[in-house]
Amino acid sequence: MKYWNKPVDVEFSRFRVLPGKSQKVDEWLDYLRSHLSEVSATLDGEKMYVETIFREKTESGEEYLCWYSIQGQGGTLVQNSSHEIDRIHLQYWRECIDPSYKRVDLVTEVIMLDPRIFSVIAKESNH
Repeated sequence: MKYWNKPVDVEFSRFRVLPGKSQKVDEWLDYLRSHLSEVSATLDGEKMYVETIFREKTESGEEYLCWYSIQGQGGTLVQNSSHEIDRIHLQYWRECIDPSYKRVDLVTEVIMLDPRIFSVIAKESNH
């Protein structure tokens, strides 16, 4: 989607965790938390302005990971990244995320953003 007359994608997507992989997801998220400086180093090349992971556990025992992101277009795909942290992140992904589950993408309806943040994103998306 294009907002602010700039090529910026705002997404919220939901992925199902494979049964029995909850502890591996704990390990994955702990790994990301403990390597935030390495994670942050990848964001510029991806044109990723915001990336947040949410975790949902349902009463029926299913578990989901959800990603919220604000990303400029034309950045490096994580699959093409040369960063070691991305390679490890994708290993966890392949081990934990159910490939048979069709991801759920919510539709962005309204973006409410502090003008100071907007100005940074608008400036960066022109590069």
